[in-house]
Amino acid sequence: MLEQLLPFTAGTRAFVISGLLASGLGTALLYFLLFSGLRSLFRRFESDLALVTLNVSAYPALISFVIISLKLTFSKLLSVDGVDDFVDDFERLLSAGLIVSCSYWIVQLFNQVVVYYLKGYTQQSEVMWDDVLLPLLEAVVPVIATVLGAALVLSSFGVDLTGIWVTLGGATFIIGFAVKDILANFFSGVVLLIDTPFQFGDVLKLEDGSIGMLRRIGVRVTQLYMFENHCDMYIPNSVLQGQNITNLSRPTAYYHYVTTVEAPMSCDLEGLKQVMNQVMLAHPDTLGDLDNKLALVDSYFQASETEPLLARQQSVGRSRLLAENEVNLKLEEIDLALSSIVVTLQFAEKGGLTSDEIENIQMEYQSVLRLIGIAVSAEEVGKRLAYRYEETSEDDSLIELIRTWYRVTIRDPHLLDEDEDLIPEEWERRINLLKRRVQRLHQKIERPEREETRLDDYVLDLRQWLKDRFKTPRRKWQEPKVLMKALKHNDEGTAYLDFTLSFFVDDIKLENGKRGDRISSQIYQEVVRYLKQTTQPVMALSS
Repeated sequence: MLEQLLPFTAGTRAFVISGLLASGLGTALLYFLLFSGLRSLFRRFESDLALVTLNVSAYPALISFVIISLKLTFSKLLSVDGVDDFVDDFERLLSAGLIVSCSYWIVQLFNQVVVYYLKGYTQQSEVMWDDVLLPLLEAVVPVIATVLGAALVLSSFGVDLTGIWVTLGGATFIIGFAVKDILANFFSGVVLLIDTPFQFGDVLKLEDGSIGMLRRIGVRVTQLYMFENHCDMYIPNSVLQGQNITNLSRPTAYYHYVTTVEAPMSCDLEGLKQVMNQVMLAHPDTLGDLDNKLALVDSYFQASETEPLLARQQSVGRSRLLAENEVNLKLEEIDLALSSIVVTLQFAEKGGLTSDEIENIQMEYQSVLRLIGIAVSAEEVGKRLAYRYEETSEDDSLIELIRTWYRVTIRDPHLLDEDEDLIPEEWERRINLLKRRVQRLHQKIERPEREETRLDDYVLDLRQWLKDRFKTPRRKWQEPKVLMKALKHNDEGTAYLDFTLSFFVDDIKLENGKRGDRISSQIYQEVVRYLKQTTQPVMALSS
């Protein structure tokens, strides 16, 4: 029976049998290593990267090993007369199987390991192009790997692909001419990603005046969620690139509103101006000096039977302002500590950092980490120290104060369900970015040998990032303003003054982009209440 299966000489048959036995033994050992030894080892790791990679690779690696073993075993038979055709066909079959196995392995590794972990990275990244590039790679790479694998399989069976490639080249030229508009949209999308004027979640104002939130930039179209109609709009990338677009979320999500109120000349104009300014400051959702806002927040917008949400709005608003004030004070403390480190570094760098100066800087930065809410522990790995970073449980750390602040914020009765998810998601992303930045800086400070003259620049970069990207401080020019615009007369000859009320809303993205409209309406109503108590005016509103 064995002679019929292996019609070779005794020596060749013995070599084949020994090769098959060695292949079987190697396969058994590899199976034990993949499904038992390495699995139990990788389960001890904190990250599941190694374990997931092993799960994806186990069967393709085992199959590839078997195929390679068989190829090595039967390669000697090519020199045996009478079996060349049989061995040659078997070799081609094994080569095709190896190509299919490797192609499947590459696709699975890319989809389940590379893409999965890159998605986590893009959520913490500050740039937008990687959020779009990754889905494109996710769609294109498996197709390319499959097509190349199929081409290599056909080549292994001796199929001449020259004609196919020439045909594909000609077809590509014809198809490219036919779909030139699609290609124009594609390259416009690439330009939008490279020269990125906005990020996902930004609120954009188009040329026609419509306002929407950027959802995503696709291969052909850009998706916007339109606040006015509560629907998604899809704009070809080439059309979007050719428009003048106003990004209402940059440099911050603060948005400027203007409201005009008409008041009779008979009222106390200076007193009215003061009240209007106080009304705008008293609203918890407008920008202004926090101390002034906290002093006025209980003086206006009193709840009534027709507006029961006002009491809750003002109560939650006061708590939110207090929580934000704690965050601001902590950021100021951190900024002062970082500023002190910069001064120390700039002075010490002139003559080179001594070991005592390095130790002093490291201790100062450790205090900064504690203010932020990060504890550092070190352990020896070989001849080097490996650092482990964990969040502390201190309630007065920046991270915990931020979380307290946004937890109070989402209690706002006017927020929508999606806002209650958007706010924590946004701040947790910023917290993760903060942790990554301070950890990288800590590693540079702990090992300053190569970059000791640039440490002050790195600390200054962190200070600037905290002000520009982490939490933008409130500015003087964002304070509410009341201006007298014009004098008017009605048909009865009564004189009226136009007052312009200008203020900034804290976040245009909330409440489906209608947050500013609600705040503007509430401020106007509160001014009307005051005027009704003092005069009998006829007023008009324009925005």
